[in-house]
Amino acid sequence: MNRRQRGMALLLVLWAMALLAMLLGTLVVQVRQQARLGLWQTQHTRASLAAEAGLNLAVRALVDTDPQQRWVADGRVQTLRFDDAVLQVSVRSERGKLDLNAGAAGDFARLVAALGAGQGSALAAALDQRRSDNQPPLRALEELRDLPGMSTALYQALVPEVTVWSGQESPDPAFATPTLQRALGLPRVAALAGDAGQVLSIRSQAQLPDGFTAVIDSTVLLSPMENGARPFRVVRYNE
Repeated sequence: MNRRQRGMALLLVLWAMALLAMLLGTLVVQVRQQARLGLWQTQHTRASLAAEAGLNLAVRALVDTDPQQRWVADGRVQTLRFDDAVLQVSVRSERGKLDLNAGAAGDFARLVAALGAGQGSALAAALDQRRSDNQPPLRALEELRDLPGMSTALYQALVPEVTVWSGQESPDPAFATPTLQRALGLPRVAALAGDAGQVLSIRSQAQLPDGFTAVIDSTVLLSPMENGARPFRVVRYNE
């Protein structure tokens, strides 16, 4: 083998080594990505299960036969632990919200204004028109998105304040948020554990020791526990 052939062989060897190094580097990156994805999926599942446990613990506290242990559904945050997760759980009665089907359109306009939006009158008129067009009542909060002029930010701000499940013309001030109390001029009334009704919103946030967090926002219908049946039915669920 002459010098030129040896040089070509060396070049081929170096090229093959560079190619192998590149392939090995790509493989290492893929393995690391798969490991991170697997860890994320594991932690997400753990946090979600802990948040689900918070939802069930809240229902158990709402139906507790001991009045001293029963939770008051006025939005106060309860701190709990489930395994190694810290839970922040709050419950609010749907009676303390403005019903989109039964409440006055003027109250809806005042609520929108209290949230800092300028299209309250137009949105209230659109809601009133929606209710007077012989259409079925609103069955989900997501239908608010269909009102002309409704923005994503305003919709997200409205969701904690409104309901389609109370059937009341005016919110119960005992369970209303401070925002709704100010907007509608509701009096401040102390909430009692036994007056919350059967439909409640539950927010359960679970945080793992490494900081991974999962949040469940749900609305549940409490039901009597008969024949081992689940004591509630979920009517709205967001994670």
